[in-house]
Amino acid sequence: MAALTLPAFDESLSDTELERMMEKAQQASDVLKALSHEGRLLILCHLVTGEKSVGELERLLSARQAAVSQQLARLRLEGLVRPRRDGKTIYYSLTDDRPRRILELIYELYCKA
Repeated sequence: MAALTLPAFDESLSDTELERMMEKAQQASDVLKALSHEGRLLILCHLVTGEKSVGELERLLSARQAAVSQQLARLRLEGLVRPRRDGKTIYYSLTDDRPRRILELIYELYCKA
């Protein structure tokens, strides 16, 4: 794995660069807060394997529809999942590769034996 270079906070940063870093830190913080709930984390784990309907997620999580919908709303708000309607059924999928990459790291750090 390549070495990660973290940004240096020093006096050479312009106000614009510092403001951009603070905006990105806020975005990252919001995503991490969304991931900090075990129900939302498990939903993302199931969506890594592909699109799922709300009903499928209910069964996979052994959870009520209201609870699953509430967690999906938060994940949608943070831009991690997107809905697709097919008749009366709503399906959810990951919006991009960010959640998958984060989950891979979580799996590596906490789930590997």
